[in-house]
Amino acid sequence: MLKNLIQLKAIPPNSDLGLLLLRLTTMAPLFVKHGIEKIFTFSQMSAHFPDPLHIGPVPSLVFAMLSDSICTLLMILGAATRWAAAIVFVNVFVAWAFVHHFEFLGHAADHGELIVLYLGVTLTLFFSGPGRYSLDARNS
Repeated sequence: MLKNLIQLKAIPPNSDLGLLLLRLTTMAPLFVKHGIEKIFTFSQMSAHFPDPLHIGPVPSLVFAMLSDSICTLLMILGAATRWAAAIVFVNVFVAWAFVHHFEFLGHAADHGELIVLYLGVTLTLFFSGPGRYSLDARNS
């Protein structure tokens, strides 16, 4: 009985539910914190937005807005999930590499662990897909 309790045998594993929870609990905060901000303050941000790939601040902001708003919403819904995850991964990785300089530990690395979590979640969703509880699953 103790073994069943420790292994949580009473709760059957459900990877599809796990993927849904992963999508909701990680992409919703990314959308709320960064996606909405970029949508509603686009004109103010465009003047000083980082340009790590030297394509210009406005194109960089447009790509970041696409990633943080549209792609996160697509992943929440489970629509075009693998493509959306790839776009978000690229955006977050570029920001971590060229803006935050791979900061992870120390006083200056105020977002390092969160960035690594976003990268891990987007890679997971890219390789696993969104699961059964998604719009992608309804269309297949």
